[in-house]
Amino acid sequence: MEVGKWTEIGRAAMLAEAEAVRSIAENLDFRFEEAVDLMLSCSGHILVFGLGKSGYVGKKIAATLASTGTPAFFVHAAEAYHGDFGMMTAGDVVIAISNSGETAEVVNAISHIRGIGARIVALTGRLDSSLARASDAVLHCPVKSEADPLGLAPTSSSTAALAIGDAVAIALMTAKRFTPEGFATFHPGGSLGKQLAKG
Repeated sequence: MEVGKWTEIGRAAMLAEAEAVRSIAENLDFRFEEAVDLMLSCSGHILVFGLGKSGYVGKKIAATLASTGTPAFFVHAAEAYHGDFGMMTAGDVVIAISNSGETAEVVNAISHIRGIGARIVALTGRLDSSLARASDAVLHCPVKSEADPLGLAPTSSSTAALAIGDAVAIALMTAKRFTPEGFATFHPGGSLGKQLAKG
């Protein structure tokens, strides 16, 4: 059967996103080490901070961290200004997500986070951004272009951010020697929970 144009478009989008992830993986450096070491030294929780598409990615990163042995939760950047800064403590590390590193709600939160005493890891595509410059460590996540025909919709950038979040979670669970038993404790439901319970 002949491949249709929608299939070609879909394949091109997926390959563009895969290329973005591959490029970032090949260029991971000392900054990734610094970010992971900072999170390993955290005496509190990891708070993942963002909004918009970055917020949705942040929710998944926080959920993956929490289920793999690193206490974490998501804080919506806009809601933080209406009381949710109260979720942060001086022992926490905040992963602040902004592809541009200039998202107003995220950048303006830096002084509040600093005032609370938490540390900041920027997850951003730009090392020269306000967010990166103000952070204790940077997860550098640059992409050359988005996968959509306009080059505007967060596609390659959001996929890459998700991948680097998974990489962080895997590094942390490896460092903590997280076990299948621990995963079963945190994930008792669903088919995965049942599978672990049988094991």
